[in-house]
Amino acid sequence: MLKSRSLAALAVLAVAAINSFAQPQAGFQGRWITDSGNLEVEIAPCADAWCGTVTRVLGNKSMSAPGQTMDAADKRSALGMKILTGLKPSSDNATLRGEIYNRENAKTYSVRLALDGDQLVVRPYVFIPLFGKTQVWHRPAQPAPSKALPPGGPASEPSRTASTKKSA
Repeated sequence: MLKSRSLAALAVLAVAAINSFAQPQAGFQGRWITDSGNLEVEIAPCADAWCGTVTRVLGNKSMSAPGQTMDAADKRSALGMKILTGLKPSSDNATLRGEIYNRENAKTYSVRLALDGDQLVVRPYVFIPLFGKTQVWHRPAQPAPSKALPPGGPASEPSRTASTKKSA
């Protein structure tokens, strides 16, 4: 009897541990546009952590020299590259911590990710988050659903055949 209670308690703890890992990350999952607007990155589970993989290249703007084209130190294509790796929940379970790769200078930094409404606050840093720069990533815009126009065009468009009289 004691053995079956111990196993039941262990099962409950295992489910709680799995849920504590899965729940905080659920909001992080999906596609995000980087602060520079250069990349679309998909955050998803990968092995025993979470990763961010480039799914679309949208631009080539420099992050270190705004207004200029980036001359990447890493000449490999960004498409398919894992730029976020080893993301795991922090002790507060509200953020993810791991590493982020910067193609512009070919360096890897520690990173902290936090959700702020519908935005992802990305904080790459060296040693401690105080020595970093915050970026804000956002979800890609969803295409608007197409609406069928009524015959003859939109209802708000005035008829071009109607005559107008000038008043004196």
